[in-house]
Amino acid sequence: MVSQQILSQLSAAISDTPAPIYQRVKQAIIAQIRTGVWQPHQRVPSESELVNELGVSRMTINRALRELTSEGFLIRMQGVGTFVAEAKVYTPMLEVHNIADEIAERGHRHSSKILLCEARPANGDQAMQLGITRGQEMFYSQIVHYENDLPVQIEERCVNPLTAPDYLREVFNHNTPYDYLIKVAPLTAGEHRVEAVSASETQSRYLQLKEHEPCLVIHRRTWSGNQVVTSARLIYPGSRYQLFGRFTSHG
Repeated sequence: MVSQQILSQLSAAISDTPAPIYQRVKQAIIAQIRTGVWQPHQRVPSESELVNELGVSRMTINRALRELTSEGFLIRMQGVGTFVAEAKVYTPMLEVHNIADEIAERGHRHSSKILLCEARPANGDQAMQLGITRGQEMFYSQIVHYENDLPVQIEERCVNPLTAPDYLREVFNHNTPYDYLIKVAPLTAGEHRVEAVSASETQSRYLQLKEHEPCLVIHRRTWSGNQVVTSARLIYPGSRYQLFGRFTSHG
């Protein structure tokens, strides 16, 4: 049996945002893990215990635990229980930085062009990424970043208005999205996925790519507390960008 204190802590951590209930359960469990309330190898409440404490359906709890397991937060052992997984280590190349600062550090000049910056209803995938409901208003921006007038990144970003209500106004005032978001919703966690893709005709035009030149794409989500702040797709010209990381072995 899991202690009533653990169950009560989880119940209190569930937000009242208008996200699907399984997403809110997931976010609450992730918050417990990331803040150290739930430690690696600690047994988490069973499906039955969560159903009774939280007052939601078994199907909802099962989906939340199943997705948390596939995402690496939990380990489910048949006949034994579900436990908190060991924390994952990410390399420094995937830290979140302001592209304007990166360019300035190289002694170059940053500029940007706003292609789109508007409020729009979230489609199914965008709603899932932001932890909001389908059709709920979100903010969307598409910006091309330049280094010494050479395009180096297309930034496509979906933003949760609950965490960054003045996003549209601030971006139009020539701040980078990073400048504003880091102030109003301090970063507490993030995730990245990297892939190489063939550039579309539009992307090739914006990035001034040669024919058949590939792109490097970073898919990034960031959190402030237990709320998703933003889901971004960062598109780089493959010939003008590389990831760099460094690690030190302690073994």
